[in-house]
Order: sequence, then C-alpha cells, then structure tokens
Amino acid sequence: MLDPSSSEEETDEILEEERKVVAAPKVGGARVSPSRTSESSVGLQPSRSSNVRPSSPSPSVASEKEKEDLEKMQREEEERKKRLQLYVFVMRCIAYPFNAKQPTDMARRQQKISKQQLQTVKERFQSFLNGDTQIVADEAFINAVQSYYEVFLKSDRVSRMVQSGGCSAADSREVFKKHIEKRVRSLPEIDGLSKETVLSSWIAKFDTIYRGEEDPRKHQQRMTASAASELILSKDQLYEMFQGILGIKKFEHQLLYNACQLDNPDEQAAQIRRELDGRLQMADQIARGGKFPRFVSREMEAMYIEELKSSVNLLMANLESMPVSKGGEFKLQKLKRGHNTSIIDMGQEDENQLSKSDVVLSFTLEVVIMEVQGLKSLAPNRIVYCTMEVEGGQKLQTDQAEASKPTWGTQGDFTTTHPLPAVKVKLFTESTGVLALEDKELGRVVLHPTPNSPKQAELHKMTVSKGCPDSDLKIKLAVRMDKPQNMKHCGYLWAIGKNVWKRWKKRFFVLVQVSQYTFAMCSYREKKAEPVELLQLDGYTVDYTDPQPGLDGGRTFFNAVKEGDTVIFASDDEQDRILWVQAMYRATGQSHKPVPPTQVQKLNAKGGTAPQLDAPISQFYADRAQKHGMDEFISANPCSFDHASLFEMLQRLTLDHRLNDSYSCLGWFSPGQVFVLDEYCARNGVRGCHRHLCYLRDLLERAENGAMIDPTLLHYSFAFCASHVHGNRPDGIGTVSVDEKERFEGIKDRLRVLLENQITHFRYCFPFGRPEGALKATLSLLERVLMKDIVTPVPQEEVKNVIRKCLEQAALVNYQRLSEYAKVEENVGRLVTPAKKLEDTIRLAELVIEVLQQNEEHHAEAFAWWSDLMVEHAETFLSLYAVDMDAALEVQPPDSWDSFPLFQLLNDFLRVDYNLCNGKFHKHLQDLYAPLVVRYVDLMESSIAQSIHRGFERETWEPVNNGSGTSEDLFWKLDALQTFIRDLHWPEEEFGKHLETRLKLMSSDMIESCVKRTRAAFEAKLQRSSRTADFRVPQSICTMFNVMVDARAQSAKLCAMELGQERQYHSQIDNLIEETVKEMITLLVAKFVVILESVLAKLSRYDEGTLFSSFLSFTVKAASKYVDVPKPGMDVADSYVTFVRHSQDMLRDKVNEEMYIERLFDQWYTSTMNLLGTWLTDRMDLQLHVYQLKILIRIVKKKYRDFRLQGVLDSTLNSKMYDTVRNRLMLEEATASVREGGMQGISMKDSDTED
Repeated sequence: MLDPSSSEEETDEILEEERKVVAAPKVGGARVSPSRTSESSVGLQPSRSSNVRPSSPSPSVASEKEKEDLEKMQREEEERKKRLQLYVFVMRCIAYPFNAKQPTDMARRQQKISKQQLQTVKERFQSFLNGDTQIVADEAFINAVQSYYEVFLKSDRVSRMVQSGGCSAADSREVFKKHIEKRVRSLPEIDGLSKETVLSSWIAKFDTIYRGEEDPRKHQQRMTASAASELILSKDQLYEMFQGILGIKKFEHQLLYNACQLDNPDEQAAQIRRELDGRLQMADQIARGGKFPRFVSREMEAMYIEELKSSVNLLMANLESMPVSKGGEFKLQKLKRGHNTSIIDMGQEDENQLSKSDVVLSFTLEVVIMEVQGLKSLAPNRIVYCTMEVEGGQKLQTDQAEASKPTWGTQGDFTTTHPLPAVKVKLFTESTGVLALEDKELGRVVLHPTPNSPKQAELHKMTVSKGCPDSDLKIKLAVRMDKPQNMKHCGYLWAIGKNVWKRWKKRFFVLVQVSQYTFAMCSYREKKAEPVELLQLDGYTVDYTDPQPGLDGGRTFFNAVKEGDTVIFASDDEQDRILWVQAMYRATGQSHKPVPPTQVQKLNAKGGTAPQLDAPISQFYADRAQKHGMDEFISANPCSFDHASLFEMLQRLTLDHRLNDSYSCLGWFSPGQVFVLDEYCARNGVRGCHRHLCYLRDLLERAENGAMIDPTLLHYSFAFCASHVHGNRPDGIGTVSVDEKERFEGIKDRLRVLLENQITHFRYCFPFGRPEGALKATLSLLERVLMKDIVTPVPQEEVKNVIRKCLEQAALVNYQRLSEYAKVEENVGRLVTPAKKLEDTIRLAELVIEVLQQNEEHHAEAFAWWSDLMVEHAETFLSLYAVDMDAALEVQPPDSWDSFPLFQLLNDFLRVDYNLCNGKFHKHLQDLYAPLVVRYVDLMESSIAQSIHRGFERETWEPVNNGSGTSEDLFWKLDALQTFIRDLHWPEEEFGKHLETRLKLMSSDMIESCVKRTRAAFEAKLQRSSRTADFRVPQSICTMFNVMVDARAQSAKLCAMELGQERQYHSQIDNLIEETVKEMITLLVAKFVVILESVLAKLSRYDEGTLFSSFLSFTVKAASKYVDVPKPGMDVADSYVTFVRHSQDMLRDKVNEEMYIERLFDQWYTSTMNLLGTWLTDRMDLQLHVYQLKILIRIVKKKYRDFRLQGVLDSTLNSKMYDTVRNRLMLEEATASVREGGMQGISMKDSDTED
C-alpha cells in the first residue's frame, strides 16, 4: 500500500530516478569497514552500488590529487550511508511514536529579520523622514523616529544582531516603544488627549512605516501559516523536514517509506517489539561479557544493567498502553505509563494464558441488494421485496418494487461476533388471496462471507421455493465484511500441531491481537463467536518451509516453531503465504526475518528478475529498495548501532537546520524537532546526560561563532548535566560515566569563558537589551556555573569579583569601540589644532554620555543585583575618557574659555545621576575646572572694571534702552557672567556658594562704582548749565536718573543673595542708590531754586524806595501817553513759566521712574514756594510795585496749576507757605487796584478766560 502522501507522479519520479541510478557508473570503491567505536554507521554492509570497482590507475601514475579525490568520495559515500541509516531510524520514530509528543506549551518564536529586510526597513524609515510617504505626523513623532533611526536602525550593533539571527520584528517594535515612552512622558499635558492615546497612535504609525506598502491582510495570512508550522507538524511535514536536515532525496524517502511499511502500524509496532527485545538481549550480553563503559565507581556497573532493563521495561509498558486499534492517524495525547507483568516477565506463560473469551471479535457487515433477474412468472404489477438477515441477528426488509422492475439498491447494516457468519437473503411476493396469512417466498440465497471476500456486487443463483415456476432466479447483491482493528489477518489454512489442531485439516484462521504484546492464532467454525482452538504466539518463530511429505492439501507451507512445539501451516497460494508469514512475523516479535523462497532464488540468481506476480505489494517495494542498495539500511539491526554518536550527528544537523530557518529561535528547537529527538532518545536508549552535553557543545560552538543563543536554554541543559554528574538523577539514571564527567568539566570551563566574554561584551552581545531578559539570564547562569556542586551556593563575593572583572574589561572594550567609532584615533601622528582636538573631545563626550544612558536604559535592570558594579563600570569607562579629555585640555591655550561647553555637557549629565554625582570622575572634572572658573571670574572682574572706567570717561549720556551705553554694557556683562556661572551648575555646594557670593559682591562693587560715577557726572552737568530761566533740562539729566532706576532694578537681580543671607549686598547698594537719587533730586531742585532766585533778583529792582523803581515808573507813564509800551516784567514771567513747563514735560517724559518724578516735583514746588514766601516776607514792610505784583501773580498761579496738573497732591500744593503767599498777593492786588486803578486783567482770582 502506498503512503497517502505519495502519488502517481511521485512513483513516476522514483522510476525515473531508478533508471538514472542504474545507468550511472558507480564510484563507491573499496570502503573502510565501519567499527563500533568510530562514529561511522555500525553494522552496515557495503551496498550493491559499491560493488563495481572504479578503474584505478597504477600507483606510479596516480597523482596525490586523484588519491585525495578518491578518499574524499569514499568519505562522502560513508557519510551518505550514515545519513540514510539515521533517516531510517528517524522515520520509524515519526511513523509510530509511543513515548514522546509534540509540546504545545513552548514559547512561540518570532520571524527573524534578514540583512535584506533590515535594509528595506531602513529605506522605509528614510523615505518617511524625507516626507515621501502619506503618513501624517507631528513634529514630536518625526523627532522620535529620527532619533530611533539614527540610534537603533543605523547602529552597527543591530547589524551584528541581525547577522547572529537573534533580531526579530518584535525586537524592533519593543525598542521603539521603550524609546518613545520617555519622550511621551516628558510632553506637556493636553486636555482630552491622554498619554496612552498618543503612545498607541505612535505605535500604529510606526507599524505602518515598518510594513511599508505591504498588504496587512497578506502579512497576517503569512504570519498565521508560519505560526501554525511553528506549533504542530503532521507526519508528512516531519518527514519533509528531516529529509532537509539529513540531505535525503525525495525518491530515497519514498523507497524507504514503502519498504519499511511506515504506513502499516502493525509492522511498526512489531519493529519496536523486536528492537526492545534486542536491547534486553544486549543488556544480558554486556552483563555476561563485562564490557561496561568506564563509570566513576565500580558499583555502578550492576546499576547500569538494571537501568538498561528498567528503561526497556518502561518502553514496553508505554507500548502496551498504546491502543490496539491504533490506525495511521497521528495521536498527540499524553501516553499512560502502564505496567504489565505479562510483558516484563514473558517467561511466565502459564499464569497468563488467554481464554477463548479474550479473542472474541466484532464485525460490521453491509448487505446491499441491487436487483433480481429471471422473474418471469409473476404479473408485471405484482409487488415483490427482499429480506436479509445475519443468522442469530435481526431481519431487515427492502422497499417494495413491481415484478416488472425488481431493483432496489437497499443497504442493510449488521454487527456480528462470528468470523464466519451466514447471511440469508429471501425474495417474497405479496399474497393476493383474501385468506392468505403471510406473503409467498419465491427464493433464497445463503452466503458465507469473510473479511477477504470480494466487496463488489455479484450475481448469486437463488434456491427456488416449491411452486415457483421461475427456476433460473438470480439476485445481484454485495456483502462487505469489515476487518476489525485487532484482527491482523484471516483466511483458510491447513494446519497440524502437537497440542492444538492435531489433525491435518483445512480450517478458517484469524490472527488476533489482544494487546501490543499478545497475539493469538485462532481457528473458527461457521456461525460461532468463540474460537474452536487457539495458539498464543509468544515465543514462537515463524518461517517458510518446504512442502511436507505425507500431508495432502495445501500448496505452500510455513511453520511456527517453539522449543518443544511445531505447528505446520499450508496455504493454497504463494501470495497468501507471504501475507500470513509477514503478519505472524510482526506478532511473534522474533529477531529472525523470514525471507520468501522466491526472493532467495532471486538473490542466488546471477541477474535479478522482476518480482513474481503472486508476491504482495510489500515484497515489490522490498525488492525495489534492495535494487537501490537500501535493503541494508532497512534490515540493519538497530541494537547493533552506536546510537549515542548517531544521535549526536542528528542533533547537530537539526540545530544547523533550525538556526538557518526563518525564525529567531535562539537555539530552541521547534516542537516537531523536540518531539522527534525525544522519541529517538527514548526508543534507542540515548542517555539524557549525553544528549544535553552534545547539545551544550553544539550551542557553545554556535555562540562562540557569533550566533545568538538563549542563555536560558544553556542554563536548562547545564543544570540537567550538573544534576546528573553530581548524582541527583534528573531523569532517574544514577550511573555516571567517566566520559560524561570529563566532558561536563570541559564544557563547564568553556561555558564560563563564553559567559564572561558575553558579560564583557554585553553592549554588543545584547544590544539595546535584546533579546529580552537574555543578559539577566546570562548573569544567573554564570552564578550557576561558578557553583562547585548543585547544593552549595557560591559565595556572593566570588560572583561579584568575576562580574567586576568582566565589567572592568567591558569599560575598556566599550571605550575602544567608541573611540574607533568617533575616529579620534585617526588624529594620532598628525598635526591637530587644539580647537579641533577640543571639538573631537566634546563629540566623544556626547557619545560617552549616550553609551552610559543606553546602559542605564537597556541593561541596568539586568544588573540590578550588581548595581554597585555597574557604577564602578561607569566610573572606569569615564576614567578612560578622562585620559583623552585631560590630554585635549592640556594643549588648549591659556585663558581660553572654549572648553567650558565640555564641562557643562558632562556636568549636566553627571549631576542628575544619583550614582555618578560627585563620584571619582565628577570630582576630577571639578578639580580640573575650578582654577579655570576662578581665573575666568578674576579676568572678567578686571575687564568689567576697566570698561566702567573707560566708558564713563567717554560717556555721552545718550539714552540706550533703560540707561546709558556704559550702564547697559555693565549690567549685560554682569548678568551674562552670573548666568554663565549659574549654568555651570557647580556640583560642589561650598565652591558653588563661594562663586555666587563672589559674583554678588563683584556686582555690588561694580554697580556702586557706576552709581557714584553717574552722580559725579550729574553734579558736573548741572554746574555747567545756565542759571536763568533759559535753562532747559537736558536729555542727559534724564538718562542719569534712568541709570539710577536701572541700577536699582539690576541690583535686585545681580546683588541679592538667596537662602536667607538677608540680602546684605543688595540692601547696601539699595541704600547707596536711594541716597544718591535723593542727592540728585536735591541738586536739581537747588538748580530750579537758583533759576527762580534769578527771576526774583530782577524783580527786586522794582522794590519801593529804589531809584530804579521811581525812574522806571515815571518813564513808563510818560511814554504810555504817546505809544503802546509793553508791560514791564511780563516776559520774565512768561519765560519762567515756559521753563517750568518744559522741565516738567521733559522729566515726566524721559525719566522711567514715576516715584522719583513725584518726589522731585514735590520738592521743587515746596522749595520754590518757600523761596517766594521768604522773598515776600523780606518785603513785609514794603508795598510791592505793580509790575512785581503782576509777575508774581502770574508765576504763582501758573506754578500752582502746572504742578497740580503733574499730580502733586493738594496737601503739598495748599501748604501754609502757599496760603501766606496767596494772601499777601491778594492784599497787594486789592491795594494796587485802589491805587493804580486796576491790574489790567491780572488777578489772583481764578478765571476761565485766563490762558
């Protein structure tokens, strides 16, 4: 029977391959005979393909190259044979598993990214950043993607991770997610938009960019299919996978598949029984011969035999627990661990004899009645029908049909326990008579079907009832009798034996399987459920025999032989005999394989002939396999092989295949691979420790060559081996061989070296913390490897010292790689300017900070238990940078301040890091820069002092912003200096405080100097100006006031000490400014008073009793009779009023401090009013001249109104002095009105018309 997966096309392909193989010349040559100790396949005989020797040239002619080629071909042929033999064992494990199952709880592996895919992803992100996509994004997201692209996608560490096969799309996504979480958290809160919404939106956009133009549905379908293949594989998929792993051709698989009868579960179960029996015999041989492996103690030898036997017994129990009815389907349920004494103690037959009731079978019969022929005597419209029954069971009836067309196609289903049932079918017609009680039977047929009977419909002659004129009645029907699963073969045989079937007679035999290990040959009579006699086949050996003399009946013979008993069987044809012998061979579990005489003749013949036509299809496949040299692999005894070395090869090739598939597996096998390897180990007795030691060695080789291997996987295998070597029996095996112990120690040392190397290169072995949790698992495994045994924990200090050493080395590795990346090294030996060197150092500092930040972000969690060591690592890393930094700073010119950005960059990073703040490097940085800062402040102080001196010497007092040019420059410099020093964020509090105090004090001194210089300039300016009413307040006076205003504002910022220093400098400078402003107001008011005094001095000339007064009065009177003489003194009044108004407007408009203006106006008004009052008091006894009176009235009234308009308070305006002056002027006005006859409209009284 062909494999369900094979097809006609495949068969044609196989035949084609056969023709090629036959036609091709063979180049096998003489082979090295395989030995048991070597890794070559044990017990293999050279196949027919190697019998034709190549035409070998004589040694004198043959070159070395030809010899090498010949040896190479021989090695390749040996390897091919070994792989084919291994594939046979693997196929059997897949075909009939009875120990292992495909695990369903393994973590699903992600698809890995290839180099091409990484390049494609880079291009997609680049096109997004160039704006070539339709994805709408805000600036924050674009910045995040830009950063991710620069830091992650373009990183050489990611390229290396892709190369190692450990990078999946999920890794890229997780790194981006981690990357943006910080950014999103730092964004300002937006009402109605949560941070989670922003995150999910960004991730969705990231997925869109990552996927590009691919249809997401196709992607989903592909992922689903791949995920399924990662979970559970069918048998055909497993065969295909291991063909790829072992390099087996499709036609070779098909030949082996058919020849091994892998689709026949009975053959596979029998093969397992033979193998287990062979393993028990081998255990006995070892015990007898004493050829034990070397164990760590002699006592283990006896234990070793016990373990071998108990492992076989366990397999037998597993096999026994398999359901007998198991078909070709693939079952994955967990197998029950049965324990049956009849299997383990096979010698105790008497206690476990089968009874007849144990072998009762159940059959299903289908009877299909098609039509009746030869029904002529009945009228065409008469109704006919059939009944059918299995003797001892129920009776069924067909539908009714007319006699003219008696066809039905009705099926009846029956069950019976009779291997030879009787099936009765009767034909009836309905009786037409009124008194007839039952219908009339026209004919019947009785059939005795067997499971081997033909299944198609056939015509059967019916036995006609009496009174039926139709003598030639025939019925067409089909009887299908199904073979139950526990019936392995059946048919008629001749038989004779000593204890059963004592007469040579033809009987109906059934081979029944009661359990996986119990079979019985049973003979049955017709219509009986229980066998007449039965023979339990345990311990019998079946084989072909020649015809026995004296036994008539039967053409081809075979027998079943057991010590003290022989049963001879005969069949009527060759094919039936072969089928019987094959079925019994599977049942007996014997090691000898019967060879049909036809095949023996063919083997003995010179040229092979085609298989005989009466041989079964399995024989045809066996012959074809033999023709291709496959027979040696199929018939090889599995017990004679060194399965440890074969499994080592299988596991190594499987791992290679796994690491090259499309999954980021990190060394984990797929569920299908785990299943096959588990089954192989159990079935062929491969020791668990050997399996894991080989696995560890293979994984270590791959890891050492740059592949990404999961440390958890290494940990699992290492823990198993450690537990075994220290006698903890992880798999129940207590024996420990010297070889296992030595290999374990070797692997332990290799593993430690690998782990220390990985921790040293943690940035490159686990870039960006990927694979997740791998670094943490590596540290955990290192701790496990350092343990001396499996119970005593290693002292923490010892682990710490190892990790410390690794991290010290890591700092050096990281810094060297970083320097190479920054290309600082290329400047060595070339003339480099100090500026370029500093620029490189700053660039390197940025990279150093980036490395430390990445360590914190991606690796700190793994090193959480050793956080103090990570701090030491960071300090070591920074100390290496310090060497380059010091060298760069040494060559900088003196008094150069370009290096301060370097301090700010490093200090801003270090001061916020809890562990590195004021650490070793941070202290070194401060020690390096403290003298520079002090020197800088000293020079700045000197420079500012000089600029004040020079500035005030050349000062024009033109207004600049809030003050003059010099003051603005001073305040800007002081503010810039303080801001610069403040932005240094000096980390050491005491020095920082000292700097602040120093700068505040300096600012205070500078502002004091500025204030004093301004006051001196103010005084000088006033002294040089006019003393009459022509005086106009110049712009410079206002500017000087503004300098004071600005100085006061700046001092609050530049001189105020914080933290409860009571603002001493600030209060001192404030007091100085306040005093100076008072003095300046006083000086200005004094100037205004002087101007008023000059006006009053002019009026004094008109005082009563002076010569000038009388002369002037006379002259004016005389002249006024003839011409219009202007009123004397009105121009004096007007010019003074104009001066006052101009000065008020100028001051109000140009001075920036309202309070100073109000204070000035108050003092101005009060002082001038007091002056007027004093002047009038001095003339208490004199009467004022009319012109004096007019001018004074004009001045007083205007002054009062103007100052009131400027906002001088009424309390100040209406002072006692003002009342005195007003009363005197009103009195004088009244006197003058009487004496002079009027004041020409000038009066102290308020008037709306007066301008």
